[in-house]
Amino acid sequence: MFIFIPMMETDIQTFQPGQLLARGVMRHLADLGFACVEELVPTRGLRVDVMALGPKGEVWIVECKSCRADFMGDAKWEGYLEWADRFFWAVDSDFPIDLLPEESGLIIGDAYGAETIRMGLESKLAPARRKVMIQKFATHAARRLHRLRDPDMAPSWS
Repeated sequence: MFIFIPMMETDIQTFQPGQLLARGVMRHLADLGFACVEELVPTRGLRVDVMALGPKGEVWIVECKSCRADFMGDAKWEGYLEWADRFFWAVDSDFPIDLLPEESGLIIGDAYGAETIRMGLESKLAPARRKVMIQKFATHAARRLHRLRDPDMAPSWS
């Protein structure tokens, strides 16, 4: 027997600037047929802001930067490149985009939507790495959904 449990309303007024940007980015990517998760860990020591799985199995990583200091303080972003087919920066319309590497993709957005301004260079994942990333994506998404349904459960995963 299935019992419907309503989800809680999300109050975006409690979100941090990067979370608001991630929300708009995920709305945009969903319109393009992608499924997205936030804060996925591809490997120890790295946590990407948004990972997107496309309709053809493509894997994209989007790093959301809310200000210049946020970007300048990010020393790990180049480590993300080997975990996706394309890499993007997502910023708001006030961000100084001349700071961002030109070979990276660029998405400009806010809490309600976004637009892809520039596609990142494509670097296809090896089949074995793609399989690992799709499994991590699926596991991450399933665990997030489980936590929504059963927030009192103490997870045995990190």
